[in-house]
This record gives sequence, structure tokens and C-alpha cells, in this order.
Amino acid sequence: MNILDSVVIGAGQAGLSTSYHLRRLGIEHVVLDADDEPGGAWHHRWDALTMRDVHGVAELPDDAPPPRDGQRANQAVPAYFAAYERAHDLPVVRPVRVDTVEDDGGVLVVHAGERQWRTRTIVNATGTWTKPFLPHYPGMETFLGEQLHTVDYPGPEHFLGKRVLVVGGGASAVQFLGALAPITDTLWVTRREPVWRSDDFTPEAGAAAVTLVEQRVAQGLPPESVVSVTGLMLRPQEREAERLGAYAARRPLFARIEPDGVRWANGSFEQVDVILWATGFRPAIAHLAPLHLRSAAGGIQLDRHGRGTTAVQDPRVQLVGYGPSASTIGANRAGRSAAKGVQRALATASVRTS
Repeated sequence: MNILDSVVIGAGQAGLSTSYHLRRLGIEHVVLDADDEPGGAWHHRWDALTMRDVHGVAELPDDAPPPRDGQRANQAVPAYFAAYERAHDLPVVRPVRVDTVEDDGGVLVVHAGERQWRTRTIVNATGTWTKPFLPHYPGMETFLGEQLHTVDYPGPEHFLGKRVLVVGGGASAVQFLGALAPITDTLWVTRREPVWRSDDFTPEAGAAAVTLVEQRVAQGLPPESVVSVTGLMLRPQEREAERLGAYAARRPLFARIEPDGVRWANGSFEQVDVILWATGFRPAIAHLAPLHLRSAAGGIQLDRHGRGTTAVQDPRVQLVGYGPSASTIGANRAGRSAAKGVQRALATASVRTS
């Protein structure tokens, strides 16, 4: 079987950026994508999310970003990715759902069902969308209403006439409340007091937030999202929910879930019809377990004090869309860094075998 120079796992923003840079460097590779069509996680976003609502999609290398208009994000971004794949003739193979990556005598073997690819290096670009995090609380299995995670969000109309409990202190929770509070009854709970930004989110502030995530990755700790350290801001479309008191009425987490609602430690009870868990995601890296990349601290340590993309435990492995590069801007930059990391690993291997 032919041994490739590299295999990129995932064809979202980070994977496409990496493929573009690998092609420019003349590195033979394929991109394996689990979905039937281009678009990555954007393909699965809810219909009500428009390009005007999202925080922005950075342009892919040597291209322009999609317009910030009223078009549905789950149509606009996949179309943008598809056009980019065609324009740059990127070697994407789909649908391919990777099961494991193993080491076979110095060659990495990517397994997907009965198919496999042998490669000298891999770039993991699987992101987080396929690993929603759902915390466990006492009694949650007894709840008779609906329980949905961000990944299942069907759009605001689904919740008309229902009392919705939104759980989570991140940007998704703020956006859900912004859409739901003007049309139905909402209640917001968070584990910690929300941190709001009153100043503009400048490039300097963004860089400072990324640095905090880099420090965790440099220590081999599980990464936290960049958004979790930037603080929360309200957009114009969330001002009506603010006027209605949806954010000011925030409460701490309940003690337990009961069939018809939730109960707090002081004994007070709130009836709810739906629990919407806006509790985030975790990196989708279980398929890398056979390579033993995790540190004793539980995360994958990256080079350059957390600013790079190379796994310290195995330089043949690059991670993009992980930790500080888990944003569209970060994913683009990480693609270039990962391609150079692949080039270094191949050069090192060539020296060893010459």
C-alpha cells in the first residue's frame, strides 16, 4: 500500500487551510471528512442562524470571507467551503469517519471501517462539534420534558409556548436567550457569575485571551475555549432580551432536576418544559488514543509554549482547531503552522533514513 506524506482528518476551516498549505509545499496528502458534503460543523447549524448572527467567518487562505448578510449560515458557509475545495482542487475524500489512528512500525495507519490509509504524518482537524459536553445532574433522567444540547438546537420557533431553561455561561447561551426571550418564557442559570465586557473587543484583548488558552495547552492541560476567557458581549439582536430582563434574572445552578422542573438548594422550585444545555463541547480526539498523546494533566501538549500545532509527545502529529486555534481566524493560521510542522517531520524522517 502506498504511504502518503500526510493525512488530514477533517475538512472544516482548519482542515481546508492545512490542505491548501500542504499543496503549496508539494506535500502528497488526502483530507478525510466524515460528512457527505462540504461545510464541516456549519452544515449542522440551525436554520435560524444567519451570517449576520455569527461572530464572523475568517477568509480561507488566498480567498475572501463570505458576506455578513441574512443568508442562512448552514447554507452560506458550506457553499463557501465547497467552492474553495473546487477552486484549489483539494484532495478531499468523503464520507470517511475515522475510527482510530495507530502506529505500525513507524508508519501511522488511519482506520475508517474496512478502509485504511498509511501515512508518515497526520493533521487532526476534527474540531469539537461532534463531542457535545452534557454534564450530569441528579434527577436529570427523571425529567419529563425535552432536553436539548446546542448541537440539537432546532431554532426559536420550536420553543413557542414553552418555558425554557437555558443552562450555560457562554456565547451560545447568550444567543439563545436573545432569540427566545422575546417570544417565550425563559430562565437562565450558570455555574459561575457571568463576566460581561463593557469595552470593545480589540485585537489586543483577543490576543490576551488566546494567550491564556496557550498557557493551558503548553502545560498539557485540557484546553478551554478562547470564548470562555474573553467575556460576554451583547449584540444588537440581543438588546430586546436584555430589556426584558432575561440576562439580569440569571440564577446559580440548581441542586437537582425533577420530572416537571428544577429545584434549588434552598428548596425553591421552578417549573420548566425544556432544558436547553448550552454547555459547550470537548475536542474530538478519541480516535488518537492509541498514540498516547495525552499528558498526565489530561490534555495534549503542543510545541512553542502552546502556540504551535505539533504534539510534543509525537512530532508526526499536528493538531489544528485545538485549544488556541479553535476559532476561524486561529484555524487559518494553524493550517500554515501545521503544514510547516508536517514538512519538518518529513525532513527529520528523511535524515534518519538516509
